[in-house]
Amino acid sequence: MKKIIVRADDLGYSKAVNYGILDSVRDGIIKNIGFMVNMPDSCHGYDLIKNLDVCLGLHVNICVGMPVSDPTSIKSLVQEDGSFKSSRMHRSSDEDIVSLSDAICEVEAQYHRFVEITNKKPQYFEAHAIPSKNLLQAIDIVGKRYNLKVVGLSLNGDPILVNGHKVYMHLESMHKDYDPYVSFKNMVANAHEDGYEVMICHPGYIDEPLVNSSSLVYPRMKEVAMLIDPEFKKWIEDEQINTHTFEDL
Repeated sequence: MKKIIVRADDLGYSKAVNYGILDSVRDGIIKNIGFMVNMPDSCHGYDLIKNLDVCLGLHVNICVGMPVSDPTSIKSLVQEDGSFKSSRMHRSSDEDIVSLSDAICEVEAQYHRFVEITNKKPQYFEAHAIPSKNLLQAIDIVGKRYNLKVVGLSLNGDPILVNGHKVYMHLESMHKDYDPYVSFKNMVANAHEDGYEVMICHPGYIDEPLVNSSSLVYPRMKEVAMLIDPEFKKWIEDEQINTHTFEDL
């Protein structure tokens, strides 16, 4: 039996993203949500989904918006105005510009903010993708400190281990001519027998805050359309595909 996890990242990014994720849960197949807790619309997003049956993780973010911790105490992560350095700034550097101590400080602050908003621990713990080994190490350190289920990241085809289970990650929304239907069906067709496949989605609608700060815009709407498509949901049922949550790991 093929074991598939579909994850919706970026709850809290903006109101339009929040509504797209809401529809993807309520009318679609999303059972796992990555929650960004540092954004102006974080609480709005949580209020929309708090009574739904979803697996809610902390999607640690250090590349958009303002930090939860004092910007003066995490100087490697922020710009002069105190906002996070953008993902473009991280990707354009040949070196890891993230200080491990700064990352631990902010990751821990975001963990506490998650608990403050939701009154519970995250059901899984992972990071918004930037090329930083120090950020991933900070996730591991803080995850162990609070006994959290850490979900790493590997996009080169190699599996990560989560509680001893092999997990194969798929993230193609930044690719040119991205078609989420094709990506999902290819993932299923090539699913590994020895683990779980995870499709990382970023469903959402479009508003000004998103357009002004993200390079990932229109693919979000494509993903909502797929995730709530009745014919797509029937195909999943006909193919006898079981969709799982990170609680199953």
